[in-house]
Amino acid sequence: MSDSPKPQLGQIVKITRGRDNNKYAVIIGVLDSRFLLIADGDKRKFDQPKKKNILHLQLQDAISMEVVDSLKETGRVTNGKLRFAINKFADSQQTEAQEKGD
Repeated sequence: MSDSPKPQLGQIVKITRGRDNNKYAVIIGVLDSRFLLIADGDKRKFDQPKKKNILHLQLQDAISMEVVDSLKETGRVTNGKLRFAINKFADSQQTEAQEKGD
């Protein structure tokens, strides 16, 4: 892992500041080196993404290829796909935690 990993479209992030603290979201846009657009498909829909400072996010190693493919093909992604990507990631985190605990 490099010192400053570059955020990528479709990447899962954990929000570390603000109202949505400790929630997960998906990067649906990179505005510049400091700001990203994130959405979770639930409270934050694709059409109303949250502009977030990268310092307030924890980039996760997971990138949802479904979201990336959809953004590349149509420039959009459904809120259902965003929710699915986050739930899939959350499930994999839980599974890892359980395996470590066994």
